[in-house]
Amino acid sequence: MWLYPIELEAKTVKLVTLEKGHASALVAAASDGQLWDLWYTSVPSGRTIESYIQQALDSQQQGTALPFVVIDKLTDTVIGTTRFCNADSANQRVEIGYTWYAQSYQRSSVNTECKQLLLRHAFENLGAIAVAFCTHWHNEKSRTAIARLGAKQDGVLRQHQKMANGGYRDTVVFSIINSEWPTVNQHLSEKLKR
Repeated sequence: MWLYPIELEAKTVKLVTLEKGHASALVAAASDGQLWDLWYTSVPSGRTIESYIQQALDSQQQGTALPFVVIDKLTDTVIGTTRFCNADSANQRVEIGYTWYAQSYQRSSVNTECKQLLLRHAFENLGAIAVAFCTHWHNEKSRTAIARLGAKQDGVLRQHQKMANGGYRDTVVFSIINSEWPTVNQHLSEKLKR
């Protein structure tokens, strides 16, 4: 398997491989801001958490994903989730997605730390040649956060995915390629010093 369970740790957060036992902690994190009410993204509620986790674990079993919970090291509390997904080991490409954090942790250093951990692992340990990020056209917060990391916008996939409400999602695709990683890594390190 190209993706394998691993724990990644930074100054204030650690990423631990997702397990079924994380269900109630994830619902508690999503409750901070009622994140499941955001129409343009998919954050689990108490009603959907079991299927959300099962889908993530099924993808992990198939070798196309590696889901994590995000833990605040100071409080040892689950504050969100992220994952490697849509992994293509033959072409050494992977996406970072399914990322969300409790509202009180948004616009903090958490996203920068998590992304630096995942990007470092992808480029330096897995030998990825490209890491993608995809988000809904209307998720402006996410688009801004991805661009702030140093990712470049590749394009927009029009009517890319059918949504639960019957409409279609336009997906904005960003990426970082391996030759850009040293500069992006330095950029992220500098952001975390502030």
